[in-house]
Amino acid sequence: MTPSTIDLFILTFNCAKNLINVAVWAAHLKAALSAQGVGKGNGNALPDVVVFSLQEVAPLAYSFIGPYFLNTYYARYAEALNLAAGQLLEEADEYGTSSDGAGGDPYTLIRAKNVGMTAILLFARDPSKIQQIEEAECGFGAADMGNKGAVGLRVTWSDVVDGNDDRITTTTERPKTTELTFVATHLAAMEWNLRKRNANWRSIVSGLTFANPRDVLPPGEFPSQSRAARSTPDRSGAGGTAPMARTQDSSSAEADDNADLAYANGDGDSDAQPLLDNRRLSTSHKSTLQQISIFRSTSHLFLAGDLNYRIDTTTPPPLATYPSFDPSSGNHFSHFLARDQLTQEREAGRTMHGLSEAPITFGPTYKYDVHPVKGEATNEEAVKRGDKVNGVPEVPWRFASHRWPGWCDRVLYLDVPPWVSTTEPEQPAAEREKVKVEVEVYDSLPVVETSDHRPVFFRAKVPVLGEEAMRLPSVSEGEDEREVEEEWKKDPRVSMPVAVDVHAWERRAAARTKEVMVGWTAFIWSTKEGALVLATLLVMGVGSWWLSRGW
Repeated sequence: MTPSTIDLFILTFNCAKNLINVAVWAAHLKAALSAQGVGKGNGNALPDVVVFSLQEVAPLAYSFIGPYFLNTYYARYAEALNLAAGQLLEEADEYGTSSDGAGGDPYTLIRAKNVGMTAILLFARDPSKIQQIEEAECGFGAADMGNKGAVGLRVTWSDVVDGNDDRITTTTERPKTTELTFVATHLAAMEWNLRKRNANWRSIVSGLTFANPRDVLPPGEFPSQSRAARSTPDRSGAGGTAPMARTQDSSSAEADDNADLAYANGDGDSDAQPLLDNRRLSTSHKSTLQQISIFRSTSHLFLAGDLNYRIDTTTPPPLATYPSFDPSSGNHFSHFLARDQLTQEREAGRTMHGLSEAPITFGPTYKYDVHPVKGEATNEEAVKRGDKVNGVPEVPWRFASHRWPGWCDRVLYLDVPPWVSTTEPEQPAAEREKVKVEVEVYDSLPVVETSDHRPVFFRAKVPVLGEEAMRLPSVSEGEDEREVEEEWKKDPRVSMPVAVDVHAWERRAAARTKEVMVGWTAFIWSTKEGALVLATLLVMGVGSWWLSRGW
């Protein structure tokens, strides 16, 4: 029997530390929520769950101190979402197609969570369907702090709302549940930091856990930390200095080839393998650790963020040719997709293990020079004509000359395990009808004034599958079945690409303390509010001194 589905909408955006314009965002979100997707499209139907992955959500001082200063930033995204959704519901009512008779905001913010400057917002149409929420975070900035990092939410979704749910036909029928894991992340920047980005991904796999490993392992089984691991390797991706541009010199080319070969073999970077000491853990204990990782065997997984993968490892030379949005041009952006680092690294098995991505049909999402010098905008003619996108005037832009345009902002997902099917389990595995995540839309929003990135959004139907359906079944001894079993072992829910780092949770706790100290220091010395605090303290100090002299 075909399972019911969750209508899921995910958006990722690098906010450039700025507050958004609510009216502009509402207009673009309205278009995204009603975008015609693959096949039938979605029309005015609103998704059940909305997730925003936000990078550089606010200035470092506010982000490092914590939620109090971020609520103002979060509130604007909630307002824009509800404004867009409300307009769609009103339009649907006009045509008699809305089944929603409830008042108030269409969406409820269920949870907002940040790690440094990266945040995740989870909204639901019906909050009662979210039965359980778990959180995870890891930083791979300097000293494991969160100027770059990943934050996760894991929720249990229930089919039932109340006794009147149409999908529950009898009072004795149990509601169906499924687990959804969402990861928002911001990986290392700069063209030449490809290996750092891959190392950041390995840090997510090993360190983004939804519980403290010390709490889930039996007493006495917690592994010791090696001296090398205690040194906390740099996962920041800061990159130091940029490499020299490639030349035609044969010795340089040979050196580059040797370096690439060493990297492909896992020998070319200090971050190539995690410094863990899990070797003495039993298979059952490793399985226990996997259940708190992003690759929990019974959970769906979605990852969204500014992944920062580019189309080259060096900056563009003078007079470089940039992608065009003109379909008739020989430089149309589709011709540049073959150079995309993420696709190359993923297919080579060096990053995003097991994850899938819908076909990319939109142009590069970075780096945009907004409001360039008059006459230099790529869309100069459209701006002069007063053209509008989604009812909003076009923002003049051009690609920044010092960065290759690239598809930095992406949404990926771990598809349903290959052993899950809608047919009877007695059938041969090769003949079973597979269940999939059905992607409806994968596209970008227009350029906005507040960022050098374009937002990217994703919409899909996610099957509601419980633990029993997702669990790896036993396989018979037939030759064909053994081949299927070997294929199944490639799934990261069966064989994790990187072991869980049992010490990452405690390192993150220590890094959080450093973040608070750095955040308050930056707040005092780099913000208007901090300057006001300093001025107030100075006045109070001078006043106290003057009064003491008077006595």
